[in-house]
Amino acid sequence: MVICHIWDADYPWDIRVEKVCRSLGVKHEVHLVCRNANRWSRSEKLDGLSIHRLPFLPKWFGFCNAMMGFPLFFNPVWLFTIWATVRRTDADLILVRDLPLALTAIAVGRWFGIPILLDLAENYPAMLKDRLRYTPTSFMGRIVRHPALAAMVERTVLRNVDHIIVVVEESRDRLVQMGIPQDRITIVSNTPLLDRWEQGVSQTGNVTTDDVPHLVYLGNLDGSRGIDTAIEAIGVLKDRGEMARLSIIGMGQNLEQFRTLSKVLGVEDRVSIMGRLPFSDLQPIMARANIGLIPHYSTDAWNTTIPNKLFDFMAMGKPVIVSSARPTERIVRSEECGLVFVERTKEDLASTILELRTRSAREQLGRNGRAAFLKRWNWAFDEQLVYEALDHTVRRKR
Repeated sequence: MVICHIWDADYPWDIRVEKVCRSLGVKHEVHLVCRNANRWSRSEKLDGLSIHRLPFLPKWFGFCNAMMGFPLFFNPVWLFTIWATVRRTDADLILVRDLPLALTAIAVGRWFGIPILLDLAENYPAMLKDRLRYTPTSFMGRIVRHPALAAMVERTVLRNVDHIIVVVEESRDRLVQMGIPQDRITIVSNTPLLDRWEQGVSQTGNVTTDDVPHLVYLGNLDGSRGIDTAIEAIGVLKDRGEMARLSIIGMGQNLEQFRTLSKVLGVEDRVSIMGRLPFSDLQPIMARANIGLIPHYSTDAWNTTIPNKLFDFMAMGKPVIVSSARPTERIVRSEECGLVFVERTKEDLASTILELRTRSAREQLGRNGRAAFLKRWNWAFDEQLVYEALDHTVRRKR
């Protein structure tokens, strides 16, 4: 089977796109259509994947190149590139990631009479609502990426695709409540490859036995991620005369706000905000830390998706502290691999950190997480669900 995969950003790199394309590439021929803000080669073969990028404008056109490639369903550049790729490759199926280009994929799929599989990695309308509320957003961004418009598009898309992939049970339940039959939905979680963190696991045995809690956060630094709560909790521990360290790895619109907060609270010597790091640099930091942290706000967005870093921490045998967002709380409690604090509550997070001061407390939770990762929460397991979703899509179209 020939599959046309549509991704609304530049590639490389996105970890979920890479995993899905590699898995599908074992049995099928995969062609990826993606954005080209970086002005890379229009076509490329990478690890067996055929990449087809949008056309681009010369550098002296400035921001016009970014505008031309902006992922809107009525953008003719995207429409023609997807149409031309499907026609040239004689694709049998379109797999589209997330909402922005789903209507475009549906239009092309209907033209050629081929099925559409939607990988809905997050609750897009709720995510946009969080961005408007908690993250600095331009006026144009507020208009183009408005939650009400996204919700309207989503309702149309869900009725017109042949099958839907979601990442967590809570997301499936949301779609079922919207009237989507459960047999049109497959859950494929954001789990890592079995060997992705093997080096970090081997390094963990060489870290210090120091009982000072050292937390690590890995991911985007947007407003609803709860980084402010984490920094404030370190401040609470300082006021109590307790020591804890926090390493923050990632980029986002709120980065400078978090640096300012660390300075105001006087915890710059305990909180390290490192920005984005290459994988080779972040692995040793992850290994040295003894607690993984996911402090997300409990919003509609985070109550219907799951961050892949939860499974990264489990893969490395790290105990995790998560907020009371429903999916992370459910998994952490069921697998007994960490502790839960009341979201946006710095005092409760501070007290929860102190519960993991001792090495013995951390080790048992870490072992539970590692065992759960090897048994269920890994890509070898979810890869089979990708194949099932593909089969469902083809059978429904037939």
